[in-house]
Amino acid sequence: MPYEPPPELSGLSLAEIAELVAARDLPPLETWRPAHEGDSEMRIAADGRWYHQGSEVRRPAMVRAFASLLMRDAEGQHWLVTPVQRLSIEVEDAAFIATDVREEGGALAFRLNTDDLVIAGPEHPLRAAGDAETPAMYLAVRHGTEARLNRSTWAQLAEIAIAGDGRSVSSQGKTFSLVPA
Repeated sequence: MPYEPPPELSGLSLAEIAELVAARDLPPLETWRPAHEGDSEMRIAADGRWYHQGSEVRRPAMVRAFASLLMRDAEGQHWLVTPVQRLSIEVEDAAFIATDVREEGGALAFRLNTDDLVIAGPEHPLRAAGDAETPAMYLAVRHGTEARLNRSTWAQLAEIAIAGDGRSVSSQGKTFSLVPA
């Protein structure tokens, strides 16, 4: 069956986005206890591109499949997890890139470079990092992983903040500062 990416955020209501998020069938990584541990020889570059043994993974379907198996542990190490093995993966900055945002009904919905949709809130907080000269915004995705907002998405978020207090945004009842601590 061919893959059909979700429609653009601008064409979806918050209810439709929430329905698509709930319908996504992801593997139960948190329940797997693989016996084998190793190195995947993979790397996710800061720009979101995936590499295996130095060659770029050019098939979006492969990237989406690997991304569904991705987690980050408490020490910050990223892993590809299956029921039988856990393989380390190098991540230069964040595992995902947030490429679009939409505000509706008191919620912020993000689209990632893997076509995942994430609604910011208590379970998926936004985090400001960097400094005033080089700010960076991150969105918690799943299993400890994060998405870095790309420049245009960060600018969209800044416009949303300017319409409010100019320093923060809110989503699902939670307020997030855009100013690095």
